[in-house]
Amino acid sequence: MSDLGAGFGYLMKGQRWVAQHGRWFGFGLLPGLVTLVVYAGALIGLGYGADDFVGWATPFADDWSSPWQGILRTGLTALVFVFGLFLAVITFTAVTLLVGQPFYESLSEEVDRSEGGDVPESGLPLWRELWISARDSVRILLRVALYGIILFACGFIPVIGQTVVPAIGFCVSGYFLAEELTAVALQRRGMILKDRLVLLRGRRMLVLGFGVPLTLAFLVPVVAVFLMPGAVAGATLLARDLVDPDTAPDPGPGTADSGDAPAPRAWSA
Repeated sequence: MSDLGAGFGYLMKGQRWVAQHGRWFGFGLLPGLVTLVVYAGALIGLGYGADDFVGWATPFADDWSSPWQGILRTGLTALVFVFGLFLAVITFTAVTLLVGQPFYESLSEEVDRSEGGDVPESGLPLWRELWISARDSVRILLRVALYGIILFACGFIPVIGQTVVPAIGFCVSGYFLAEELTAVALQRRGMILKDRLVLLRGRRMLVLGFGVPLTLAFLVPVVAVFLMPGAVAGATLLARDLVDPDTAPDPGPGTADSGDAPAPRAWSA
């Protein structure tokens, strides 16, 4: 359980870091603001067009009598909008990280520089970094979607579906959110997605302590915009200590040894 607290501590350390480096906080806000404006426009458009889409998709209900046609189409319209909102929430971080790749790379490098020691660089051209980030984000989103389908089905189980399943859902979302954020620093250290996932699995509770509170906060995209710079900073601090266990806080007895994590592996061509 101590790892949960330590993970949350990294989140707080990241927010404190950007608070003490105001220029970098403003710098890190830009990608989130751009993404927020785009997503807000898309959701407004969906809100106006969802009923027309549902009417087009349900021609069989054209001849239904009242109130059944209204009940069906109103319910489906609400479902379409909720689904769009859900997609916005689960993809907002990935899209923001992709849009802000150069920004967050620089921020992460500055965190490494301020903490001392080497400042790793990927040595890859920007287009290659963007391609790798986009590819890995799609792979992560596919994993999240698979878990989401399973958890959605389990949600129909009485009691468990309304209590345990949502809690598991937040844990899954938090774990993969932490992966996306630590990827900024770990990619610069030459770690591919497979090795990053193995590294994070070695300290699941630490990762959940960082990612789950952030997931709850990120349910509101406006909040996500202002927390994102600190989240990247905190994820960089977390990544540093995962790769170099000698700098990490003592996890206490009974927790996994982060020294078992794989060594960084160079990018494949």
